[in-house]
Amino acid sequence: MSSNYETAKQIIQIIGKENITFMTHCATRLRFNVVDDGKVDLDALDQVEGVIKAQNKGGQLQVIIGAKVAQVFDEAKKFVDLAEDNIQSSEIKKNIVSRIVEAISGCFGPVIPVLIGCGMVKSVTAILVAVKLLDAASGTYQVISLIGDLLFYFFPFFLAVSAAKKFRTHEFLAIALAGALMYPTIQNGALAAAKSGVTSLSFLGLPVLFVNYKSTILPIILSVWIMSYVYKWVNKIVPDTFKVLFVPMLVLFIMVPLELIVIGPFGTYVGQGVAKVVTFLYTKNGVVGSFLFGTFRSLLIIFGMHYAITPINAQLIAEYGYSVIFPANLTGNLAQAGATLATFFLLKKKSEKTESFTAGVTALFGVTEPAMFGFNLKYKKPMICAMVAGGIGAAYINFFGGGATAVILPGLLALPTYIADSYIHIIIGISISIALAFGATLVLGIGSKKDKEDNPSEEISATKLDVIPFAPGKIVELNQVDDPVFSTGVMGNGFAIIPTEGKVVAPFTGKVSMVFETKHAIGLRSNNGVEVLIHIGLDTVNLKGQYFKVHVKEGDTVSKGQLLVEFDLDKIKELGYDTVIPFIVTNGAEFTNVTPKILPDSVEISLV
Repeated sequence: MSSNYETAKQIIQIIGKENITFMTHCATRLRFNVVDDGKVDLDALDQVEGVIKAQNKGGQLQVIIGAKVAQVFDEAKKFVDLAEDNIQSSEIKKNIVSRIVEAISGCFGPVIPVLIGCGMVKSVTAILVAVKLLDAASGTYQVISLIGDLLFYFFPFFLAVSAAKKFRTHEFLAIALAGALMYPTIQNGALAAAKSGVTSLSFLGLPVLFVNYKSTILPIILSVWIMSYVYKWVNKIVPDTFKVLFVPMLVLFIMVPLELIVIGPFGTYVGQGVAKVVTFLYTKNGVVGSFLFGTFRSLLIIFGMHYAITPINAQLIAEYGYSVIFPANLTGNLAQAGATLATFFLLKKKSEKTESFTAGVTALFGVTEPAMFGFNLKYKKPMICAMVAGGIGAAYINFFGGGATAVILPGLLALPTYIADSYIHIIIGISISIALAFGATLVLGIGSKKDKEDNPSEEISATKLDVIPFAPGKIVELNQVDDPVFSTGVMGNGFAIIPTEGKVVAPFTGKVSMVFETKHAIGLRSNNGVEVLIHIGLDTVNLKGQYFKVHVKEGDTVSKGQLLVEFDLDKIKELGYDTVIPFIVTNGAEFTNVTPKILPDSVEISLV
């Protein structure tokens, strides 16, 4: 178990889950409303590993954690039996792309071990068949293939469970949605559509498309996400007496038609348009078309649109004996392998290194889901490197007349089915894809702040940080702040400003590393690697963003003196809040000593 899990478990045990009526967190601490303060042993909480200090303040139990507060909060939620309205996560604001990527990665996290296991079985099976140690017509082959395919075939069921946990909704209703996607009427209809010409059935005059959902990703994740809101709404309007009878029924009546008519076929609708675009690009300029398809094919997989290209490949092979489009599948897969193998060298945790290596090897044999969703998409930069490298490799092979003579799993074992003006160009093309993805990932790093401790490329070069006053007012030492979390230095060393105006500017040039949803705290990272937290007021998280206006977002580059946040100083004072603004060096543990020196017009922070 992780240290965050154990920390959360001990905290809840000491407080007592039946004693908790509400829980949330801010930038530094867990916050609980409890039935009986007398039942909470603050000294025992202070002794829990990972806890900086516990205190009762303003009628609220506060457990100070520090930088890992969000992770501990996520674990703590697992040990309490509270309604969703009584668990509020004060999450950092992130752009929409980051939120989508993290949602997809979060849903994949729990199934990665099974995903890797099944992928390796498929890879080993392909090798055994290739070297003629296993007969593809034998019963043994069928059983081993079953083991390798079981997760991929029933992917929606696995993702339904993890998505329900991710979006905090009813797990068994989520599984029911997966059952609707995999129901024989839909699956058999999809398999027979090519022969029968029947591509849908009618529901109240609306078409329900026959789509093969067995390996799809987005339909079930989107469906469960939407269901989390539908379930909450239905559960709210149905009286308690009738909840058991009517809540599941109404949720299914709403969600199943919605996912079969709209959400599920979304990838098919868009995929058909993508297929037409791909065909047009290859017809006009094959090199350009292959580069674009090789680059963006991974995104098509994420959104379930890649299936629309398969009929085109099959038709080209039937008419001409080979498909010029299919090599992009090969280079795209092998580039994903190259990027993931590079993360093996960048990660430090032994368990993650092992998983990344296994996922990379599996991708070499054509099974890219463990690599793509377990590592490349999670860390973002490897995903970009793999996409571009796959596009370049595909363009190279196309330029030299490359093609594929069969539609099979695009991996190393499929190489005999590829042709070109000279076969050496196939080898060069895939080598370009693997090497470029591998090298670019090593150079750019894994690029996730969350896992920066795993990336040796992110060195801290600071020995000194010059800070301008980030707010008009009086600069004071940290020990003058009326909160032991800041004044004792347990969160880190720094200083504070007692503001005379309601604005905060950038104290140095750097990047915005976080913006708290409640707008009262902002994280910055200087160009030489120093991370700081600017916390506007004490306990102002309770204002829930009221009287604050943020002018930047996570990831923005800011210049010294640039306006970051405005706040209504008078109103916040009127409500009784202390408006002092602590400035804390949050990665001070990476230095032997952090010493701020207050000067007349600035603060000089020495980092040894």
